[in-house]
Amino acid sequence: MRFVIVTGMSGGGKRTALKMLEDIGFYCVDNLPVPLLEKFFELIVTPNSEISKLALGLDVRADQNFKEAEDILRKMKEDGYSFELLFMEASDAVLIKRYKESRRIHPLAMSQTDDRDTHQTAAVSLEDGIKKERKILENVKKKADYIFDTSNLLTRVLKEELDKIFVQNEEYNNLMIRIISFGFKYGIPADADMVFDVRFLPNPFYIDELKHLTGNDKAVQDYVMSYPEAGEFLDKLCDMLSFLLPNYVKEGKHQLVIGIGCTGGKHRSVTLANELFHRMNDKRKYGLTITHRDQYEKSF
Repeated sequence: MRFVIVTGMSGGGKRTALKMLEDIGFYCVDNLPVPLLEKFFELIVTPNSEISKLALGLDVRADQNFKEAEDILRKMKEDGYSFELLFMEASDAVLIKRYKESRRIHPLAMSQTDDRDTHQTAAVSLEDGIKKERKILENVKKKADYIFDTSNLLTRVLKEELDKIFVQNEEYNNLMIRIISFGFKYGIPADADMVFDVRFLPNPFYIDELKHLTGNDKAVQDYVMSYPEAGEFLDKLCDMLSFLLPNYVKEGKHQLVIGIGCTGGKHRSVTLANELFHRMNDKRKYGLTITHRDQYEKSF
């Protein structure tokens, strides 16, 4: 039996991940009370079970002790049960935005006061609830087999990555890479970890037949890549990334945003971002997406 436990931050995408696992043949159970975990394992996870793929959603709840769940999972390992831990994550800013849009209450947005006689509850801020939840899940995250940061992850891409892990059985190294092309005239992407300026290359904007095309068009690609400096830049960038990526994974980094910028974000940056994506996609071990932020003309 393949047994996956799905947990992580509230609003990080656990429900979405469970639905996707269900679509690929997993029997899914969500929000099982912690005291029932051990009995559930005894009944379902047996050699003669008709269920071959099982996914269990495990949440932090204000009225449950998550430490008890950790103890049960540890005992399972000691008893020889085999399971994989899938952790769904997102940045604080994204989690706050999602909660405000859904108008739902964070599970830790209510906490007990110190008044044992009245047993009153006191509301805490959404930010404090998220901070408290991160602290509770700290140890579980360290032990996770797969970590997905959904802050900038399209649903389609998440499904592709889950398919690769649980259907195609490909290796996944817990790092999601996003390549983004942009124009410096519109500002550097706020979430970029690495920014590369490709304005050292001639600008197709000044070629009449190329001006209104983008780096997604072959004519522009041929023009930009006709300069040896473009290929040399990509060679050096790929060489640097081949060194950095395993070390980022080793240090626990789960998301990397690589910005490729030119003046308007339409020609050179789009071309080189596409080329970098193709080179990395040919022999990748990591999640990989690409975005062209400014490829179309903007007006203000």
